[in-house]
Amino acid sequence: MTTTASARPPRTSHTADLTRAELREIRALLDEAFDGDFSDEDWDHGLGGMHALVHDDEGRLLAHGSVVMRRVRHRDRWLRVGYVEAVAVRPDARRTGLGGRVMAELERVIDRAYDAGMLSASDEGAALYTARGWEVWSGRVCALGPQGVVRLPDEEGSTFVRPALAGPLDPAFELVFDWRDGDVL
Repeated sequence: MTTTASARPPRTSHTADLTRAELREIRALLDEAFDGDFSDEDWDHGLGGMHALVHDDEGRLLAHGSVVMRRVRHRDRWLRVGYVEAVAVRPDARRTGLGGRVMAELERVIDRAYDAGMLSASDEGAALYTARGWEVWSGRVCALGPQGVVRLPDEEGSTFVRPALAGPLDPAFELVFDWRDGDVL
């Protein structure tokens, strides 16, 4: 089992600065960590932003996460949201603090560059985000689709928010996410 002591400090890099080999290594980690349930659309959603990567002393990728920009309407304002995607830790390195190290880097980016941070958590990942101060969004979750605003009740209860530059958000007003292919959130 890998420990945090044998892991290098997290490195952040934009998608554009990652090599093809690094991108293949990240995708392999995600496929392994999600037991093959990480789709091409999920992969696409995690690209185009900043990545946090943790390697061991031998250069093997142990953990990854990315933050990409999304547009989300809250009240009458479209926010620049740092949306967290593709957070994973290699199975033999779980429960060693690596997920928290990845999140700390992504939160640093969110806090300095975005109006808010948001993510959609699996049941397995929710404890990590809650422990780090992320809050479950208690309001409605929607997306702006081809036919207009569509409510996403399946995302309610699993959407987490981290206030950043915009300050606290009011759950009395819905979040309306920009549309994207595949899973909307």
